[in-house]
Amino acid sequence: MLRKARFWLLLCVATTSPASAQSGQPLREMLSQLFTFGDCGQPLCLDGSINAENGHGDHYLPAVASGNLALISFIEDAIGKSVSSSPLSATSSGATFSIVGGIPVRSTNSAGPIFAEQSRTMGKGRVFVGFNVSGVNYTSLGGVSTDKITLNFVHQDVDPEGSLGEPVRENDLIRIDMNLDINVLVSSVFMTYGLTDFIDMGVAVPFVRTSIAGTSNAQIEPFGSTAIHFFDGSLDDPVLNGTSTVSGSAAGIGDVVGRLKVNLGQGSRYGAAILGDVRFATGNREELLGTGSTQIRALGIASAQFGDFTPHLNLGYLVRTGELQNDAILATVGFDERMASWATLAIELMSQWQVGDNKITLPGPIQFDEPFPREVPSTGVTVVRENLVQASGGAKFRVRGSTILLTNVIIPLTKAGLQPSVVWTAGLEFSF
Repeated sequence: MLRKARFWLLLCVATTSPASAQSGQPLREMLSQLFTFGDCGQPLCLDGSINAENGHGDHYLPAVASGNLALISFIEDAIGKSVSSSPLSATSSGATFSIVGGIPVRSTNSAGPIFAEQSRTMGKGRVFVGFNVSGVNYTSLGGVSTDKITLNFVHQDVDPEGSLGEPVRENDLIRIDMNLDINVLVSSVFMTYGLTDFIDMGVAVPFVRTSIAGTSNAQIEPFGSTAIHFFDGSLDDPVLNGTSTVSGSAAGIGDVVGRLKVNLGQGSRYGAAILGDVRFATGNREELLGTGSTQIRALGIASAQFGDFTPHLNLGYLVRTGELQNDAILATVGFDERMASWATLAIELMSQWQVGDNKITLPGPIQFDEPFPREVPSTGVTVVRENLVQASGGAKFRVRGSTILLTNVIIPLTKAGLQPSVVWTAGLEFSF
């Protein structure tokens, strides 16, 4: 059995060798290009004003230094956290066994949950191996559609300092309308081995492919009748708009997970267990394949079994070690039910509840003092508490012997951070 398990694990890991970004540069660096128009090599550097030698070509660099970096950090952190937080298949999905008189006896009727954890362990010497693929297309960022992200950049406060809007040219704004298309495909191989009748240990290795395509359209909005700032052209014929486009992808190993589950007590109907796992920072952060930091999760598991109906409750805590990442309280409730000898239905409600205040902020509103007081929003994107609630529904089908085919969809019920409209998953599981 162990030789067969090693074969499956090594085969799947071998197919997940890392690949670099197709664009030739890290995906994180590509995001800054969405703020670069022209050839001067810096975000929001105005080539036209530089060439006209009017001294206004770099007046928006201080604003973009704060706004650009904050947005890039926000997007990068959101992608990395979403990739690394993709739900793992349950450690002992499928048939579990109890030892009765020295003989393994099947102790479950259904094919088990998909993402929720059940209290039963597999049984000494039993092996569970699986492979699944999840696809995600992100559609909203901070409550705003990813194809309708708007940012406003303000002029540097020059002499006299302390009164934004004086001289009048400080009222000129650069508005950027951005369209982002972010897709992630996570292929995971996982294995669990029954060390004893009451202890399971396992590993999950994700292979991640992240692709980004984006377009930004910039428009200089002069406050007066004369355009002093422009992307191209001249004072007599200024070009006040610019476009930037990026596209690229990266693929490689994501954040590898090690897991250990201990059964605290198991009766014929009720059971309890604890599970701990660690997500190691093996995914390349610069390529948006992982968070770049370790995550530690501890879960308490309670399960019951009433014939073919098996409910589960998971409560736990997630420690994120990243500088800009918050810990979270975890709660999952669900059930699986055998609908036929070859089919099991699995329904789950998964949630994460942010601990503490947000560690990342975006620029606040722009406050003009002259020629009259007014306020302009820096962006429509907002940073809210990442309290995530997701509904998961799927089915397992026994196709041959101990081989199980699974399909599942996850639908987010709350909007926070970077969110998709749906996450699909398909996979295969084997127990022996």
